[in-house]
Amino acid sequence: MMLYILRHAAAEEAASAGDDGARKLTERSKEKMRGAASGLRAMGLKFNVILTSPLVRAAETAEIVSAAYENTPPPQVLPALATGVAAADAVAALRAFSKHEDVMIVGHEPQLSAIASILLTGAGDVAHLKLKTGGCITIDLPTRFERGGGELRWMLTHRQLRAMRK
Repeated sequence: MMLYILRHAAAEEAASAGDDGARKLTERSKEKMRGAASGLRAMGLKFNVILTSPLVRAAETAEIVSAAYENTPPPQVLPALATGVAAADAVAALRAFSKHEDVMIVGHEPQLSAIASILLTGAGDVAHLKLKTGGCITIDLPTRFERGGGELRWMLTHRQLRAMRK
């Protein structure tokens, strides 16, 4: 199984209502994310499922990726990808999707890096990755969302993903 871990694109500084979960993507970051999604498609990647945090900025990012694939598959909200949820709990929630060959999750730092660390090393604080907005990590999981044993395939920034579309 391949797991694609995508951090949401850049969001506005503060939502109009002051709710962090309501922060939307900026227009500029939406355009950049469309380019990154085109890069993912140009790389020949396909996803059986796209899971997203319920926060607006992640959901919008997942929608942009899905749109690049003609909404196949449409994004699904996974509450365990929200901010404040422990990475170990998110990994446990992901096990329900282990029957799929290619899974993308869209969420937030530091949870995403901790998820990657758990899957690569068995612990959330061993591999110190910092995923920038719009960046993606790919992990090959031979044992389906088990701690440790995953293999890092690549880690690209949104700029590098956009360059892939050319």
